[in-house]
Amino acid sequence: MARIKGGLNAKKKHNRVLKLAKGYRGARSKQYRIAKQSVMRALTSSYAGRKERKRQFRQLWIARINAAARLNGLSYSKFMYGLKLANVDMNRKMLAEMAVNDAAGFASLAELAKSKLA
Repeated sequence: MARIKGGLNAKKKHNRVLKLAKGYRGARSKQYRIAKQSVMRALTSSYAGRKERKRQFRQLWIARINAAARLNGLSYSKFMYGLKLANVDMNRKMLAEMAVNDAAGFASLAELAKSKLA
């Protein structure tokens, strides 16, 4: 039986990794062994980065809601508690959007929260 060398498969594997390493500086994009390490690390970091991005957006929304609530005479926690008492089920993303683009609508929500707190 003829011997099959693994050259083609190795070349394909190397090219797959080097393609993922495109744009890295120096040896990280040219040499397979170093590129493989960089790509493995980058893929791990990208998974963590997707989780981190969700945290950062929630943090941003809360900061925007807090700023708008304070303009209407409430703290963030009191505003959210007032909305909960008023049975207003609106997520932070939409509240932040209202705080930025619809100040009048947000003010009406703040008044509703204030009335439920009192």
